[in-house]
Amino acid sequence: MSIYLVLGLVGTAVLLLSLVLGDLLDGVFDGLAGDWFSTEIVGSFFAALGFGGFIAQQAGAPDSVALIAGLGAGVVFGGLGAWLTRLVRGGSTDHTPSSDDLIGHEGTVVSAVPDDGFGSVRIYLGGHTITMNARAETALEAGTRVHVTGVVSPTALRVAPVWNSLPSTDV
Repeated sequence: MSIYLVLGLVGTAVLLLSLVLGDLLDGVFDGLAGDWFSTEIVGSFFAALGFGGFIAQQAGAPDSVALIAGLGAGVVFGGLGAWLTRLVRGGSTDHTPSSDDLIGHEGTVVSAVPDDGFGSVRIYLGGHTITMNARAETALEAGTRVHVTGVVSPTALRVAPVWNSLPSTDV
């Protein structure tokens, strides 16, 4: 069995274990640049080095050419893994909406809002379904479309019914 094939299999095993079990060698590469020396990057480098060298060797290339082919494949796949790792780690996520973000949006009354108490409303905002306590100037039945007009507390909103569109007037 070729040393390149062993390197390829060991690199693949490290890569698969790392992807399944998480970062195997957490903290070992902390002294080095984290994006270039994660377990996934090292595993993909050695897998590509081994399989690239093995393929070159099986194609009849001398050992020095097989080594260069393996190192080239390792650098390419290691660089691709580093780029993908940075892409995933650097991806931004939207913040969780707060009650202040809901002002001006429409929602639906889920449980009736009495004159002197709280009910609840459901609002859809940026892919989030948010259910909050609500208070209104007048009693609102479940199913009423409402407009968020203010914030009472971090868990409660002030709402008003959505007005029906004005009737058209023909002149």
